[in-house]
Amino acid sequence: MGKAHASIKRGLEQAARHRQDKRVAGLELHTPPPAGRRTAREQDARPRRARRIRPMKFTRITVDPAQMGGVPCIRGLRIPVATVVGMVADGMAADEILKAYPDLTGADIREALKYAAEAVRERELPLAGP
Repeated sequence: MGKAHASIKRGLEQAARHRQDKRVAGLELHTPPPAGRRTAREQDARPRRARRIRPMKFTRITVDPAQMGGVPCIRGLRIPVATVVGMVADGMAADEILKAYPDLTGADIREALKYAAEAVRERELPLAGP
């Protein structure tokens, strides 16, 4: 641990000396790009054609760090999305879920399933091998 710390400290000292050398020589630390060339910030500011991300809007799903530890819940109720999805996965019918949780509606169950599908869409989940 001591060698790594010393190496990092040396690197920071070298960077500081390099900045100081540039100041003494009268050079700017951040030199502007040559005429006609755009900076990286300007290039990032232009619209990109290939970057079309349409975020899905879940109006019935709420995430509040002060409630249920930030677990996604349905409409601010203390009913986690995972609970509803688990009930569907266990084979419960929508009517049975609505009897168990009278505050829910059929639209809540559908949106919980859509939310779960979107949550796993972008991740690679480990599957048990044959």
